[in-house]
Amino acid sequence: MRVIVLGAGLTGTAAAYYLHKRGHEVTILDRQARAGCETSYANGGQISVSHAEPWANPSAPLKVLKWLAKEDAPLLFRLRADWRQWMWGLQFLRECSAARTRHNIIQIVNLGTYSRTKLQELRAEIGIAYDHLEKGILHFYTSAQEFDAAIAPTEVMREFGCQRELIDAKRAVQLEPALKPIEHQIAGATFTDADESGDARKFTQNLAAWCETQGMKVKTGTTIKGLDVEAGRISGVRVIEEGLHHTLSADAYVLAMGSFSPQIAAPLGLNLLIYPAKGYSATVPVKNPQAAYSVSLTDDEYKLVFSRLGDRLRIAGTAELNGYSNELNAVRCQAIIRRCKQIFPEAGRWEEAEFWTGLRPATPSNLPYIGRTHFPNLYLNTGHGTLGWTHACGSGAAIADIISGRSPEVDFAFYS
Repeated sequence: MRVIVLGAGLTGTAAAYYLHKRGHEVTILDRQARAGCETSYANGGQISVSHAEPWANPSAPLKVLKWLAKEDAPLLFRLRADWRQWMWGLQFLRECSAARTRHNIIQIVNLGTYSRTKLQELRAEIGIAYDHLEKGILHFYTSAQEFDAAIAPTEVMREFGCQRELIDAKRAVQLEPALKPIEHQIAGATFTDADESGDARKFTQNLAAWCETQGMKVKTGTTIKGLDVEAGRISGVRVIEEGLHHTLSADAYVLAMGSFSPQIAAPLGLNLLIYPAKGYSATVPVKNPQAAYSVSLTDDEYKLVFSRLGDRLRIAGTAELNGYSNELNAVRCQAIIRRCKQIFPEAGRWEEAEFWTGLRPATPSNLPYIGRTHFPNLYLNTGHGTLGWTHACGSGAAIADIISGRSPEVDFAFYS
């Protein structure tokens, strides 16, 4: 079939790759000048199956209330006269029950484990380079209460195949000596040795370039305006390309536009509960290699992740639900650097930090939309939130299977 993929971020580009492997003729569309230049541009860099506890969990409502007045809060709701935000928030509260949290953890672990395996296979098959490291992910806790709260979700993850090991501060420092200055503050930690890290933008751009060598079309600088319907099917996608309005047609369409997916889906009667969660990152040159971390880390209390990308340090995290603004908030940027200086004072040239913000397509449950719609030739691969890098290859392989009439290999609650 001829398939058009709407969006050339991680999830769209990965879907295009797997569709090509299934023998389809694929075209990718994106408004940016290159692939991977929106949410995939400067994310946290973790392929983190162990990051499976959703934002919506039993402890979340009280935390969110506590953080409402804090400008540098890890998760900040800026309440707006926006019915989509309120609908999203109400569903978020419903997902905070213990039963829903357990269900969502299982789904996130299943998709993450499968996706990590598919990424490893892809890397071996085409030899793609993206500053990846296979040193695991270490979650550390400087609050005993936060560590205690992490034990039950960790046990659920272990039950379903994510080998996240509970460890003490001494073992954490053995695994990552850069944590030595704060060893006395660490209440506990977990370690998942199978997790990885790497530069998501390099991966996306290198994969898109490889796709082009295989005959796929990557049409960047192409603004997607909407989808046309005829006789109950999608008949084309309206675009602006080099200033000209025209329509592109195919046999099937994959919506992979992240936070902008609801805007394309809504006129078709598809109400996708995806809301932009503005995340921040800082990219910093390494100052002292001996003081810098190489194991990828997660500071759960502050909701920050740390990855080593060659001679750069990437620190990312926090979430701000404030519509589609991508304006940098200096207070939130400096909160990231302040925490870095507390933990790794000599690791990076903190004064040279390059800040970035991107709109992560968050669903209330943290589960993405992957699967069919009521239009027989329109498919969804969107809403991956903070786990787009972790779930990209698994989602891409699964949607390629569905479009090809196959049953995906992963046990996941696909959208239908």
